[in-house]
Amino acid sequence: MQALSTGNPTGNEESETLSEHVFRRIQAAIVRGDIAPGSKISEPELARTYGISRGPLREAIHRLEGQRLLVRVPHVGARVVSLSHAELIELYEIRESLEGMACRLAAQRMGRADIDELRQVLETHERDAAFQAGVGYYQQEGDYDFHYRIIQGSGNQTLVKMLCGELYQLVRMYRIQFSATPNRPRQAFAEHHRILDAIAEGDGELAELLMRRHIAASKRNIERHYQGDHTHSTRGEQ
Repeated sequence: MQALSTGNPTGNEESETLSEHVFRRIQAAIVRGDIAPGSKISEPELARTYGISRGPLREAIHRLEGQRLLVRVPHVGARVVSLSHAELIELYEIRESLEGMACRLAAQRMGRADIDELRQVLETHERDAAFQAGVGYYQQEGDYDFHYRIIQGSGNQTLVKMLCGELYQLVRMYRIQFSATPNRPRQAFAEHHRILDAIAEGDGELAELLMRRHIAASKRNIERHYQGDHTHSTRGEQ
């Protein structure tokens, strides 16, 4: 892997640039699952891998902790987050409530141009090769993320800070992990269209209900996944 240019090691601007670059690369690796949940973070190993000094690396690690992608374990150090079944269900319960609210507000506040852009986002999702093959859903972040755009469209900055900031990458990590559940990509896409239609009609009550149902369906997929794991482990004990 090509090392990053270190430039002037004492320059604050250069240090910030290096920290931002490595932050984005490690963040993407964690969210995609390339660095597995529960993995111990070795600063010397990451420093070698990314060709970066320990100072900017520690800044990046601190930011990843702030996004809840890394957690500090006493006497162990930083590890990639690995939510328990109960913690993951709690996260989806929070999403169901708050994203439902965001959807209701978006139906009241999104303009026609915003809604047209969101339809274009769904058209992009439909053209995605993984989606066409039925093996996953389009997982780009930010403006190409249907959920992100709706939360932004709510106009509620507290919701934006929570759902597009503090929790966003953690949620993306698990959305990606479960996006390839059989039949779920097509179902999710159809649900997205119904949600958008309700927003376009200005029907906040229906939009909220549909978003809550959409996230509840994802939560049920997760529960089935854990039930399947429990069944396999039980069979293995017999």
